[in-house]
Amino acid sequence: MARFMSFLLALSLLAFVPLCLSHKTNGGYLYPQFYDHSCPKAQQIVKSVMAKAVAREVRMAASIMRLHFHDCFVKGCDASILLDSSGGIISEKNSVPNRNSARGFEVIDDIKSAVEKECPHTVSCSDILAIAARDSSVLTGGPSWEVPLGRRDSRGASLSGSNNNIPAPNNTFQTILTKFKLHGLNIVDLVALSGSHTIGNSRCTSFRQRLYNQSGNGRPDYSLDQSYAAQLRTRCPRSGGDQNLFFLDFVSPTKFDNSYFKNILASKGLLSSDQLLFTKNQASMDLVKQYAANNKIFFEQFAQSMIKMANISPLTGSRGEIRKNCRRVNGH
Repeated sequence: MARFMSFLLALSLLAFVPLCLSHKTNGGYLYPQFYDHSCPKAQQIVKSVMAKAVAREVRMAASIMRLHFHDCFVKGCDASILLDSSGGIISEKNSVPNRNSARGFEVIDDIKSAVEKECPHTVSCSDILAIAARDSSVLTGGPSWEVPLGRRDSRGASLSGSNNNIPAPNNTFQTILTKFKLHGLNIVDLVALSGSHTIGNSRCTSFRQRLYNQSGNGRPDYSLDQSYAAQLRTRCPRSGGDQNLFFLDFVSPTKFDNSYFKNILASKGLLSSDQLLFTKNQASMDLVKQYAANNKIFFEQFAQSMIKMANISPLTGSRGEIRKNCRRVNGH
């Protein structure tokens, strides 16, 4: 009898496991095993193509992660950012946050092409982007996590949403936090996800105002270490050089770690939005200190927050479609 009760308990726990890993959405569940039968090699293919892309150019890891972020903050994680302008669609690629900076579209094309050969019309572009973002973390030494899957692709884009909903480097702390909260993300998610700036680059135009006192208050930006600022000015002039690139984390720019937070403690956060995490809010200041002191805690929270972000308003069930080509809706 005792053995039978143990068996029932084990069975009930096994039944509970998928629920722990699944995420309820308005249209159904996302769960990691979604393609286990319909396309069992899907994640392996994504990882293989991503590994080659990052080997060619390590910056690509940050670029793909940013694509996923900029996708999810506009109409949810539905691959709308991947659509080119055509027919009645005005691409989000032309928005202020994405123009001249969003990149990695060709890598997603390569992944989609490889996946389509293996399992035609099965794996969505939005799921590919979510998996590729996770692999971007892993390939640069960051945490891994199981990606809940089952998203479908949108049949439209939102240029206005892209212009208005994505946090900007020069937004105030409260504006950035509000944009996160509108998507169900909290201050812990904000600080943890900002930690993705431990890899990748930023353009001169994104932080010039801090270097040349363009905030209009007549005072230098003392939240930025002045020797670091002087160094940045050598390649980010008062005018011109808008597209000149700088490491977001100058200490270990190609390694996913917690040095981003250590830089902020030293007043060497490149973007205004980075440094604000330490200067404008006590709760975010405490989180910056915690993540700077403990890489393991940062990794654990980053993984949780990425899963949460990837769960913003996905299309599931019969909504949306599985695009054959990530750049255009089916039939176009």
